[in-house]
Amino acid sequence: MQTHRIGKWALGLALSAACLTAMAQDLKRLSAVADQLAKDKHFSGTMLVAQGDRILLDRAYGDANIEWHIHNQPDTRFRLGSITKQFTAASVLLLKDRGKLQLTDTLGQHLPELPEAWHKVTIYQLLTHTSGIHSFTDIPQYRSNERFTKTPAEILDAVRTLPLDFEPGSQFNYSNSGYVVLGMLIEKLSGESYAQFVQKNIFDPLGMKDSGYDSNTAIIPKRAAGYSVQASGLQNAGFIDMSIPHAAGALYSTTGDLLRWQRALYQGKLLKPESLKAMTTPNLEHYALGLGVQDGPEGKKYGHGGGIEGFSTLIGYLPADGISVILLSNTETHLLPEIERPLFQITRGKTVLLPSERKEIAVTPAQQQEVAGTYVLPDGTRFWVRAEGKGLSTRLGAQPWVPIFAESKDHFYARLVDAQFDVVRGAGNAVESITLKQNGNQIHMPRIVEKDPEYATVPFFLRGDMNDWGTASRMQKLDGHTYAATLKLDKNHYAFKLGSEDFKQIDFGGMFGKESVALGAPQKLEAIGQNLQVDIPAAGAYQFALDTSDPRAPQLTITKAQ
Repeated sequence: MQTHRIGKWALGLALSAACLTAMAQDLKRLSAVADQLAKDKHFSGTMLVAQGDRILLDRAYGDANIEWHIHNQPDTRFRLGSITKQFTAASVLLLKDRGKLQLTDTLGQHLPELPEAWHKVTIYQLLTHTSGIHSFTDIPQYRSNERFTKTPAEILDAVRTLPLDFEPGSQFNYSNSGYVVLGMLIEKLSGESYAQFVQKNIFDPLGMKDSGYDSNTAIIPKRAAGYSVQASGLQNAGFIDMSIPHAAGALYSTTGDLLRWQRALYQGKLLKPESLKAMTTPNLEHYALGLGVQDGPEGKKYGHGGGIEGFSTLIGYLPADGISVILLSNTETHLLPEIERPLFQITRGKTVLLPSERKEIAVTPAQQQEVAGTYVLPDGTRFWVRAEGKGLSTRLGAQPWVPIFAESKDHFYARLVDAQFDVVRGAGNAVESITLKQNGNQIHMPRIVEKDPEYATVPFFLRGDMNDWGTASRMQKLDGHTYAATLKLDKNHYAFKLGSEDFKQIDFGGMFGKESVALGAPQKLEAIGQNLQVDIPAAGAYQFALDTSDPRAPQLTITKAQ
């Protein structure tokens, strides 16, 4: 089910019939591509494309509530996740414009109650994720804490005793803690709650009537329910108390309101020119103040993504063309960039060929085996290709396996992501490398001979929640190919992996979608796999035994020790 509105072009009488026909064809192609992308990516949510104030595409797909089969609409409200950071950054800059602070001010000047080690951190470093303050969402206890109501100060209790990750200003490390601190700063200098400040100083003046600070208790009309994606399908997302994300991710909005936001922000209707320039000037890792700045095939782009329980979001703007693409989804998905880029391209008049529009041919098992193997990116990341009889699958680093399809024996493409793979052959027609083409970039990946893991000579350990991910539980050799560790566990749910001390020589986890280990049932593991999960039903001693007969696909069996 989909609903949509197509905006009208403001046409002068002097436009020729040919121009009118071309514009209509462009809009038709934009709509067709949006529909196909929604189908291919299983997108549930809303899409908006605009050039200036002209809305070219405004569509909704899927259900806002699956249980009641209530469809998403263009004005459905979604949690934004980290897109919230744009509003937090703008709020700080509004306070700067009013003489309340300078970006070079330190936390010691404004929030002396915070840990002394943080006092030298500047507001600019918080905004650009270069503060060194550890992100509270990265600590092991985070998932068990996110369901409780907390003040910003209580949120930061989880990291206030930790040392800084690095000297402030020297490195980039995305920190939700830093943006919670910025929320505290806004509240202290304004005398209002973060929610009140954003509402009164941004949402109300810009006419963003469908935006606000999300709540677990308030009745919010047209709010979508959020869903997580599991191997078995969609399920209701886990609970998070909306006090937890605070200024790092707690706002909700619609595509229409976010278009109003982008137009007002980038047209200079909200901030002084010097503040807007600061907000859009990147620091380390292409990150500016609450938004990323990328120079890519489509030119300079400002944008930010968001992810929070049940929701994924992405907002982008091309300043040279005044084009906005806004995607809000009520499922947890990593595929929004694969939707965004074709929409930008078509709006800029580019020709787009979607993966689902490419023509597949059959390749023989022998041709598959020629390509199967291990390849390496310039940064050392492994790219695996395996033959599966019916076709080939690829895997990049710790990402899930993705099937690829042949357009010829030396040219393949993926459907799940918009990527193509050109096979390069050398002496004797042997495959010596693959060139990956994605997002306008080309990456050359030479073929390598990969060694088997050295279980017998490299110490490796059972590492997880049961031992703070340390190396206290070494896997000991039992017989020819079997290694085991036995330890006492309480009744609980545990996440874990099997890895060497640095996780470089040995690192095995679960296959994507198959991370849960059932007691007594052997389970095949995967190099650089996902964290494994196990439910221990009763306190006692449990043995974790790893059969390495197949060194690249060992099998783990967990049993209660006698």
